[in-house]
Amino acid sequence: MDFLRPGSWEEALAAKAEHPTAVPIAGGTDVMVEINFDHRRPEYLLDLNRIGELSEWEASGDTIRLGASVPYSKIMEDLRGDLPGLALASHTVASPQIRNRGGVGGNLGTASPAGDAHPALLASGAEVEVESVRGSRRIPIDEFYTGVKRNALAEDELIRAVHLPKATGPQQFSKVGTRNAMVIAVCAFGLALHPETRTVRTGIGSAAPTPIRAREAEEFLNSALEEGGFWDNGKIITPSVAKQFAALCSGACNPIDDVRGTASYRRHAVGVMARRTLTWAWESYRGSGVRTEGVA
Repeated sequence: MDFLRPGSWEEALAAKAEHPTAVPIAGGTDVMVEINFDHRRPEYLLDLNRIGELSEWEASGDTIRLGASVPYSKIMEDLRGDLPGLALASHTVASPQIRNRGGVGGNLGTASPAGDAHPALLASGAEVEVESVRGSRRIPIDEFYTGVKRNALAEDELIRAVHLPKATGPQQFSKVGTRNAMVIAVCAFGLALHPETRTVRTGIGSAAPTPIRAREAEEFLNSALEEGGFWDNGKIITPSVAKQFAALCSGACNPIDDVRGTASYRRHAVGVMARRTLTWAWESYRGSGVRTEGVA
């Protein structure tokens, strides 16, 4: 196994072009596990740790550009207000040591359905900035996951950053694990309210071959909130609406049985998390100054 260590982004792109099978490593929290257990033995490792820009983030208007290697701990500290869903998800990642090393780019590169960042990225409507010596492009998060641990990257492309809209409404994240820390998700759920478009987006992790959105559930809830005037009057969402939303989220899943949980348990748990996160997010929205005429 050869170790490539570029000193700049341009050198990294050139190395990836010359060695398309090279596996990028930054935090190493996924790659090193696979290597240590001999599940993967790449010909080349492409070390990105000397490229400082990958560990930086910047705000531009209504968008946050998050470098691929910005550690989860920094997201928790600096971006809790602008990216609350991703900050909540970051809290659930492994241990403090791993949160200080791992970043969103690693989750995206691995594309495991159990990656903690994926539900929040889907719910917020992120875009993935990728680049090669041929040029750069942005991939909408809905088009990024192409199969089990597969993504839309070309062989010579590297993930440079993730672009996320600043939150304009409450966001929530929930995860079920076999213990409280250092655990791969049995299943996870992210939800974001977008008051400016009067829409709700979701993200589901570890309950299908890829991270997914519950699109039918979103469409149902968007219609119910609009028809009931909930965005304007701030009323409590009726139990029947919350129950149907949860059922549709559960129905969107296509899980498997494995050592962490059964398929039926995952479906049930996603429904529970969907109802709870919707309740939490809507209560936060109601308390944020929305007009609440007629509400006790």
